[in-house]
Amino acid sequence: MSSLPATATILLTGGSRGVGAASVRALAARGATVIFTYREKAARAAEVAAQAGGRAIPVQADLTAPADLDRLIDTARALAPRLTGLVLNASGGLEKDRLAADPDFPLHLNRDAQLALLDRALPLLAPGGTVVFVTSHWAHFYGRQPVPASYAAVARGKQAGEQALRARQPELAARGVRLIVVSGDVIDGTITPRLLERAEPGLLAERRARAGALPTVDDMAAAIVAALTDTGLPSGHTLYVGSTAG
Repeated sequence: MSSLPATATILLTGGSRGVGAASVRALAARGATVIFTYREKAARAAEVAAQAGGRAIPVQADLTAPADLDRLIDTARALAPRLTGLVLNASGGLEKDRLAADPDFPLHLNRDAQLALLDRALPLLAPGGTVVFVTSHWAHFYGRQPVPASYAAVARGKQAGEQALRARQPELAARGVRLIVVSGDVIDGTITPRLLERAEPGLLAERRARAGALPTVDDMAAAIVAALTDTGLPSGHTLYVGSTAG
């Protein structure tokens, strides 16, 4: 495993809480500068930046808004001429207000917005750089393993996003850029399982009984760091965090 270069700059989406926040802290601890997005909670994002010891820059952005993506890339370009990595961590699709306005929101966020950001960020990615797509086992194995009914639309959207990104591997390879997928079991203490538990009480206890101990946000962050630093991982490789038992 190699280390991040001293000038490493990572663009990470969804960095104000959960796996994203843990990843911001872990990458900053390794000396990287991390530009990370948040959608609404500016105070929470500022706290994550402070925890990262001044090596993280929060940028407000709704990833489904093209103007926000343009502003995000302009900000990244102004801060660093080249990006070492792009971590596509932000996801969603359980938000009732967004679903009421757009029934296809899970697909638009988890596939279309991911591709739109990649299109904008790719010219900034340095040769040898890495795109990391963060997903869940429920999405990665969708169609092959059971998925909670309340998560099915999100799983379909995230799987579509993963497949669409994998289809871009020849283009990435031509630029000297890898794609690594990080797939996690239910992550203890994050917002998604809490929302799912409200819809389907007992879901988390059932998953713990089937899988054993559930991974933490720090476990996921460690895998994301490995995806960015382990140059022995081939493009298209999937790193699994937690049990893959269905």
